[in-house]
Amino acid sequence: MRIVVDPSAPDPEVLRKAVAVLRASGLVAVPTETVYGLGALGTDPVALARVFEAKGRPTTHALILHVLDLDAARPLVAGVPALAERLAAAFWPGPLTMVLPRSALVPDAVTGGGPTVAIRAPSHPVVRALLRLLDAPLAAPSANRYQSVSPTRATHVERSLGAAVDLVLDAGPCERGIESTVVDLTGPVPRILRLGAVSAEDLRAVVGELDVQVHVVEPGVAHASPGLDARHYAPRGRIAFAEESEGALALAAVALRANPDAKIALLIRRPPVAATPPQGCSLRVLGDDPVIYARNLYDALHDADEQGATLLIVEQVPHLPAWAAVRDRLSRASNINET
Repeated sequence: MRIVVDPSAPDPEVLRKAVAVLRASGLVAVPTETVYGLGALGTDPVALARVFEAKGRPTTHALILHVLDLDAARPLVAGVPALAERLAAAFWPGPLTMVLPRSALVPDAVTGGGPTVAIRAPSHPVVRALLRLLDAPLAAPSANRYQSVSPTRATHVERSLGAAVDLVLDAGPCERGIESTVVDLTGPVPRILRLGAVSAEDLRAVVGELDVQVHVVEPGVAHASPGLDARHYAPRGRIAFAEESEGALALAAVALRANPDAKIALLIRRPPVAATPPQGCSLRVLGDDPVIYARNLYDALHDADEQGATLLIVEQVPHLPAWAAVRDRLSRASNINET
């Protein structure tokens, strides 16, 4: 069931219905500022098992617990270091996830069996209103099948998970469009585990020294954070890259000459100057600003899947710090690991 919710004034009756579903071990797809999450009561083993089953996700992959604020996070961790206090003051509520030593209250299913827990306080008004009523942590990985494209609209959730979700709260498109940044605070130096909507530069302004070397974790090993697979966020079609929009058009023309029946999706930053897409190609202009591009990226990948595109030709994005999270998503979606 999908219910439209006004993010500026969430209907209390709808929220109470969602809380009842969650407390009955149900799954509720919830909007956040990043992507839609597959919500389950974070202390309910039955509901957590349903999350892994619905997504087809390995149980070694930790889930992020969503809480209202730092006070709600304290019982879930073994301690809150001063650095976490500073990060929460700077970025919560918002798209930053912190990895800290877990407390005994956190089920193994949340942590992938590891010694840490990933926690964030989302800023979207609907999920915050839900958390106030629920008064408990909400496990909410992206509401899609494992390794496929994350959902930024309620319709994406329905297409990916269907009847596996008991209730979908539809608050329109997500503002950020890519997932939260995950920073591990358990070592001597804070380390980014997943690039995301909070930049490394913004983090460094708060924490000082920061390890920004993002790693790929092998299958079967406990994942302290989502998004550590070599391949993730992937559409069904193959991705190829072009240096600029005109090059993308030329590459599409070559592909169509080789296979006139091919379905091709072009994803570019700016409209082409002097050419139009070849017949049979869809064209999506994502924007030349990294924030706008990130907001549009997953929606464009979902559109390509809906159109049955077997080839996605993507204009390369700049190799600049502001584009790092977008480059990470495109790299993993195409299974190309950047150094």
